[in-house]
Order: sequence, then structure tokens, then C-alpha cells
Amino acid sequence: MSEPPDGLFALVLAAGGSRRLGSPKQLLTIGGETLIRRTLRRASAVCGGRTIVVLGCEWRAVLRGAADAVGFFTLNDAWQSGLASSLGLGVRAVPDDCPAVLVMLADQPLVDRHDLDRLTGAWRRSPSRIAASRYDETLGPPAIFPRAFFPELLQLSGDRGARPVLERHRGALTIVDCEHAALDVDTPDDVAALAARSTDGD
Repeated sequence: MSEPPDGLFALVLAAGGSRRLGSPKQLLTIGGETLIRRTLRRASAVCGGRTIVVLGCEWRAVLRGAADAVGFFTLNDAWQSGLASSLGLGVRAVPDDCPAVLVMLADQPLVDRHDLDRLTGAWRRSPSRIAASRYDETLGPPAIFPRAFFPELLQLSGDRGARPVLERHRGALTIVDCEHAALDVDTPDDVAALAARSTDGD
């Protein structure tokens, strides 16, 4: 597996407790593959070994579910405080020469290699700008944040993730349509919607 020459790191956020679902969504399976393994495999396809997963709730079970797809991981003991703590932990884990991070969520199973290739391609054409996905009339992950925005990512709190940074810097965004990101798995209804969709693409 080759690594990108530009040093891009992927951060896969997978620490949440899946309260609305009632069981770890990271361990749901699609075609015999867990969501966490699926997401890590796709992150590694574009970032190679520069992939870090942030674990928290039931981390041992999630780590087992990731199987051979896991490389580097870090544990968020404060996962109950919300998504921002996992994002900050992941940003702190990358080396000082990392130019940008690709932020991905473990519960967007329809996001595929083609989506990530378009996103990383957009960032590489304008590496000083944030490359953000657009879906359902909103902006969000997967998204690539250049190092200049790391301090703001580290100041976030609560469960909104990086959306406040995207909202503050709309003039510095490269927007990439990614309708596959619209489905995130939070409830049993989402699981049913996922089962009704084709998820074979890489």
C-alpha cells in the first residue's frame, strides 16, 4: 500500500457510544465487513499507513472489529464529552510535519474510494484551502483541514465536530459534492436504510 507523497494523514473518528442505536455502530456489518474495518480500509486506500483511528467506548471490541485494517490508534478517555474531543486527540497525534488531515467518521458507510479520491484531488489542487463534502444542503465530513486550521480544531468542544470551523471559513472552502455522506448510521431506521442501499463500491 503506497503512501501519499504529500504527507496527508487520515483521522477516523470511532469513539462514540452509539446511544441512539443501542449497540456499537462501528461493529455493524455490511457484506460481512464491519463499519470500522470498511472505513479504515478506505482511509488507507488514499492515505496508506498514515491512518489513525480514535477509539473510545468499547474500544477493545471495536479494535477487534477493525481486524487487519487497523494501523495506528489512540484512545479517547473523554469520548462521552462529544466528537470534538476525539477530533482534538487525533490532531494532536499527527507529526509536526503533517500538512493536513482527512477527517472521516466510522458511521458513513456509503462513502467510497471514488468520493475520497475526488476530495483529496480537490485539496491537492488548492492545499491551503479546506476541502469539505456537501450533502443534504450541509457541509461536513469527510473533510480535509490544512495545518493552518489545526489550532481551531483543537479549541472545539461538545458534539458538533468540525462544523463550526467550516462555517467560520466558508470563503476558504473547496466544496466537493458527496451524496454518499448523507447517510450516517445513528438509529435502527438508519440501519434499515443502509440495508436497502447498494454498498458494493470501493
